Amino acid sequence: MSDSQTMSTNELTARLQKAENIRARDGVVWKDTFDRSHKIVDARNLPDGTTVKLAGRVTALRWLGKLMFGRIYDIEGEIQFSMSREEIGEDDYKFMKANVDLGDFIGITGELYHTTAGELTVKVSHYDILSKALRPLPEKFHGLTDAEARYRQRYLDIIANPESRNVLLGRFKMIQAWREFMNENGFLEIETPILQNVASGAAAKPFKTHHNALDTDFQLRISPELFLKEAIAAGFDRVYEVAKDFRNEGMDAMHLQEFTMVEWYAAYWNYKQNMDFTWRLIQHLLMKTRGTLQIEYQGTPLDFSTYDTMDYTATMNDLFGCNILDFDNVDTLKKQLTDKGMFDASDLAELKSIPALVDWVYKRKIRDSIIKPTFLYNYPTYMVPLARHSDKDDRCLDMFQLLVCGAELCKGYSELVNPIQQLDAFEQQAKNIANGDEEAFNPDNDYVRAMEHGFPPISGVGLGVDRLANIIFDQPTVRDVILFPMMK
Repeated sequence: MSDSQTMSTNELTARLQKAENIRARDGVVWKDTFDRSHKIVDARNLPDGTTVKLAGRVTALRWLGKLMFGRIYDIEGEIQFSMSREEIGEDDYKFMKANVDLGDFIGITGELYHTTAGELTVKVSHYDILSKALRPLPEKFHGLTDAEARYRQRYLDIIANPESRNVLLGRFKMIQAWREFMNENGFLEIETPILQNVASGAAAKPFKTHHNALDTDFQLRISPELFLKEAIAAGFDRVYEVAKDFRNEGMDAMHLQEFTMVEWYAAYWNYKQNMDFTWRLIQHLLMKTRGTLQIEYQGTPLDFSTYDTMDYTATMNDLFGCNILDFDNVDTLKKQLTDKGMFDASDLAELKSIPALVDWVYKRKIRDSIIKPTFLYNYPTYMVPLARHSDKDDRCLDMFQLLVCGAELCKGYSELVNPIQQLDAFEQQAKNIANGDEEAFNPDNDYVRAMEHGFPPISGVGLGVDRLANIIFDQPTVRDVILFPMMK
């Protein structure tokens, strides 16, 4: 724990005594309510002379003999207040000075005015002590800087660090604007299970848990995809979910095991229509949260008024020096790489399938070099078993991904609705699992059965909330845009 958060026995004793003083005067220390007239952010738009009743946490106190100035805070802002002995009476003035500390919650009643320095201020005629803080806030001028403490005690980080406050508030307003955009475009928000018999819908390793009442093992979902498409089959034409997903994989600056995705599916759309919709959505969120399409991420200027495109298969063919669609044996494709001198055989030994190999090479040779907003398209069919095969070339998919600064923000495609092809694709994934590929898709026979009852044309997208927030709010890690990130 940092020095700024360490509480001495003397300090605790002093604050407890102040709480007893408040109890003796008011009867109750931690009050049950306060009748605010306005939020602080709304009070800032009112004219001088308006009487207001505001409440918040005390973040500053400055005593100047018969006059004092302080500040109260809530998540959307702060406001200055002033008190004088003449306005509130000597007893109340002395009681405030003796018993209110930084971190306490108070309610104030008074008139708005501007000081000679031009700062909006509440001239207090009455105050109420609403809640006593027994622990101090982080030291005012240095804030909360210890990274471990910032994440573990996020509430203190938000109070002490305006940047953290603005980023996290911005993230939640972004999600609110996201929902509004989806709803305005005819999508219905629905819910799907987190505990699943088979966690499928992505190439990822799931968490496992046991259901005691059913005496059955379940998996935490890695994606809501299959259930959302079954909802489309039921007749919900356009659906989406703001979904918590769980993947039992590595942890780094851009990956946590618990994360948030928004997935949406539209009947009768193809991937090109969804690619256009995705781009309009991202532009909408940028304008709502930042007011511009030109932003900077970790020192790199980004322009979201336009995007580039990249043919995934053509790019990988150039890299491998062959047509990667012509191979059906992973060892033969590995030899192609080792013969070119790109990798040693030992580098590739743990890769048990062609999709695992191709994806591994892409992530080490291509992904990080993509800086500008870029839509990748035209993927091999073996990369995603749930995507529709292209009518132009059955070996490729009607699929796209959006990358920015090497980060994969979303994946979308025209959905595979042919149950015969779907069963074949799942059978291949089962072979990959049997060969040791832990991140292959888990086959789901119930999903195939649903498809056999008939699916309409569908296109869907999964877009990562945390990564998009990273880009929009210029934060280096996903922990910085998550209110309570996972900690050891």
